[in-house]
Amino acid sequence: MQLKTALLLLSLAAPAAAGVTDVTLDNGLRVIVKEDHRAPVAVSQLWYKAGSMDEFNGTTGVAHVLEHTMFKGTEKVPEGEFSKRIAAAGGRENAFTNRDQTVYFQQLQKDRLAVAFELEADRMAKLQLKDESFAKEIQVVMEERRLRTEDNPQSVLYEQLMSVAYQAHPYRRPVIGWMDDLQSMTAKDARDWYARWYAPNNATLVVAGDVNPQDVVALAKQTFGPLAGKPLPPRKPQEEPAQRGEKRITVKAPAKQPYLLMAYHAPRLRDAEQDTMPWAMQVLAGVLSGNDSARLGKRLVKEQRIAVDAGASYDGIGRGPGMFYLEGTPSKGKTAAELEAALKAEIQRIQQGGVSEAELNRVKAQVIAGDVYQRDSVFYQAMQLGELATLGLPLDLLEKRVDKLKAVTAEQVQAAAKLLTGDKLSVASLDPQPISGQQPRPTLEGMNHVR
Repeated sequence: MQLKTALLLLSLAAPAAAGVTDVTLDNGLRVIVKEDHRAPVAVSQLWYKAGSMDEFNGTTGVAHVLEHTMFKGTEKVPEGEFSKRIAAAGGRENAFTNRDQTVYFQQLQKDRLAVAFELEADRMAKLQLKDESFAKEIQVVMEERRLRTEDNPQSVLYEQLMSVAYQAHPYRRPVIGWMDDLQSMTAKDARDWYARWYAPNNATLVVAGDVNPQDVVALAKQTFGPLAGKPLPPRKPQEEPAQRGEKRITVKAPAKQPYLLMAYHAPRLRDAEQDTMPWAMQVLAGVLSGNDSARLGKRLVKEQRIAVDAGASYDGIGRGPGMFYLEGTPSKGKTAAELEAALKAEIQRIQQGGVSEAELNRVKAQVIAGDVYQRDSVFYQAMQLGELATLGLPLDLLEKRVDKLKAVTAEQVQAAAKLLTGDKLSVASLDPQPISGQQPRPTLEGMNHVR
């Protein structure tokens, strides 16, 4: 990535969302500010374009491990002090890692924003990751994997399904990493990841709340501006090969009841102006799931009583491929195979008969209401802007996507359903095994930092 050499400049080339200031510092740090004066608080989020999809085989989970170790201190801020200083400023903080990004965030009184900026700028460039600190934290991450994945049969099923549904794309690897990689990971692996990706020109700072944009930009320039950008590794295209037939796995794990998870390869949002199918996919998921009158709950749970629960979801906004999911728990006396047939039948009903205008309008209203409701939260306003920026999508999509959803037609929803074919499908069924009488593991210190 070529470093910017111009003076502080406004990003006028791309349209900005209403009430949003979008500025790029001369070291490459992008600063996005969204004014919301309903409460005297500010949310600060620092988004690094570095997630599990950027990892190498043998070091899976290192993005998430580094997220944990970012709280281990610098020369100016000793280990354990970061969270204490945020708390002393009346704020709260956390972090998460996903497939596409790593994000650190704080919520504070608006006049204490400088505390968060100074702490983040300090650890962006001057993290001190000592071997002994790493040795303790990697144990926390391994226990997190045991608690959240290995002791959770549905998480095990999802992890196994992703490793099958994706043939080549790094989305096939778990964000938390494979246990063998965690066991053999070293502090140097984490330090190398930090050196590779943690730089102002690979980061986006998003601030939302009761703030003045000019003041926020000036503060960002003061705290982050002295940090130097650096050359970033080239990002090669990573396209998933076309699937050539249905894939199927059975996963045995201790559990009380069976569980079924189905994943169809689906379009992802690439061109915010021209693409229509991702919005139709989102509405299709609303037709099938998400409220009491949706098809899966009404027919499979209430009427046919094939399932205890059943749902649909669409994951189509990301750096990697899109996926459409169906899932459910069979009712007592019913099998996963019977539930799978019923879920497929509901897809076929839409493929053949479509949806009525009345149903479409009801579902669109519910999907749009959920989208608008999220924007009532200052935190989620920042989340949405950070995601769009990191994925290279225009910020005005925050406002436009309601119109995009309103524009979806019944014909487009039917066309979306027709894309869900057997050759694009991977199926995972949980074969429940007896549950041992072992006591649950205690929660470890340091588990508060979410993935």
